[in-house]
Amino acid sequence: MTTKIQTANAPAAIGPYSQAMVCGNLVFTSGQIPINPATGNVEAVGIEAQTEQVCKNLAAVLQAAGSDLTKAIKTTCFLQDMADFAAFNDVYARYFTEKPARSCVAVKTLPKNVLVEVEVIAEKKED
Repeated sequence: MTTKIQTANAPAAIGPYSQAMVCGNLVFTSGQIPINPATGNVEAVGIEAQTEQVCKNLAAVLQAAGSDLTKAIKTTCFLQDMADFAAFNDVYARYFTEKPARSCVAVKTLPKNVLVEVEVIAEKKED
């Protein structure tokens, strides 16, 4: 059985997808970009600020799904420029303190021309 996750505390989907899906004890988030959920706009400038917003968005989606960033098992990270890798890691490490498995790749273009997108697979918290 799967459950769709939707929260106003994270950006609404900008396409035909859900913010996350729960299947059993696992949460699969869609990629989050640095959209401010209050305004629906990308306001953060620079890789650090954009990564900060992405992590806040992921935390909100995971919370709505009954999980949190400490329960992350795997992340997939997309950077517009691999030159941002070190600065991205500095912010990422403050949020993903349990050091989940991770892939990080550079891509040509991301939605809304942002610098970073991250998706997460996490366990739900135990009831």
